Amino acid sequence: MADVEQNAAVPDGSSNESDAVNGTVGRFVSSAEGTALAYGSLLLMALLPIFFGALRSVGCSKNKNASDMPETITSRDAARFPIIASCTLFGLYLFFKIFSQEYINLLLSMYFFVLGILALSHTMSPFMCRVFPANVPNKQYQLLFTQGSGESKEEIVNYEFDTKDLICLGISSVVGVWYVLKKHWIANNLFGLAFALNGVELLHLNNVSTGCILLGGLFVYDVFWVFGTNVMVTVAKSFEAPIKLVFPQDLLEKGLDASNFAMLGLGDIVIPGIFIALLLRFDVSLKKNTRTYFYTSFLAYIFGLGLTIFVMHTFKHAQPALLYLVPACIGFPVLLALFKGELTEMFSLLCGRRLVTSKKKTKTKDMAKRMAEKHGLSVLHELMGVGHF
Repeated sequence: MADVEQNAAVPDGSSNESDAVNGTVGRFVSSAEGTALAYGSLLLMALLPIFFGALRSVGCSKNKNASDMPETITSRDAARFPIIASCTLFGLYLFFKIFSQEYINLLLSMYFFVLGILALSHTMSPFMCRVFPANVPNKQYQLLFTQGSGESKEEIVNYEFDTKDLICLGISSVVGVWYVLKKHWIANNLFGLAFALNGVELLHLNNVSTGCILLGGLFVYDVFWVFGTNVMVTVAKSFEAPIKLVFPQDLLEKGLDASNFAMLGLGDIVIPGIFIALLLRFDVSLKKNTRTYFYTSFLAYIFGLGLTIFVMHTFKHAQPALLYLVPACIGFPVLLALFKGELTEMFSLLCGRRLVTSKKKTKTKDMAKRMAEKHGLSVLHELMGVGHF
């Protein structure tokens, strides 16, 4: 699992004055103000995709079009997830041991470059719909690939998009090129926030029990790989991709050229985030016009992440954030449901439907959304498999 870390490596791969993937303090000592700014910014950046992703997940769950239904994680998926994430992590560890780190990171950069553009485009889409000038024509386009001819013709790809989508794609492409060329921490964060928001919005748990299985399994996964082996440390030192949020602790001293970063892995945002989003949908299903469970779990996340930062800062060592987030995000809402007498309703909630792929592809009006859903679980495995940041 990705962790909050002090004095972490520079995103662009340049040399850093600190050696703190293991949490030790290097030659550069951050000021108290710089450290507080970095931690506060990380906390705020973690909360934004959870809050807005959860709100957008409610709209996704109400979509009556079967082709636009979000992908649902079942209890079977949740039980297998820590195993798949562990295999991904150990596989990356072996790759970095056997093959050249430079070429592996080049391939990963291209992979996340494409996915990042799509994720950022989908994130920007609602905003673009609001600011797009009404007097500018919004032309419709269609991307269609078929196989065969005549009666045997079969659709392989059928995407519909418009001028607004193209503008979003263009802006996202500029950010993507900026990231690939410079590996700047701001470009990294733009992609990271987009990945996190899309993950919370588009990946749905089918019930609370599944959420408990997923968080519980990754709790064990996180603690084992952080404290039991050096695999996470090795992969974290080698892996270069926008799968974490970073903020410089020396921003006040060096400005945008700062190089001493605190980091938070996206897994510590997305995994609790999809559980918090599920509780928001549970609030909606109760039809009481309140968001009690959502706000409780949201505050529990703030408490858990704040505790992670406090322990990490106190002991000068990177921490597995799920060690603190899982008990908080599960415990607080469950205790509240027990107190209100709604525990049975909470665990009987069933939402979403499993996407079944077929040879015939259904068309959608949001190309970026469909691509994000298609690669959702695979990207989430990547986020889990390169923990210890």
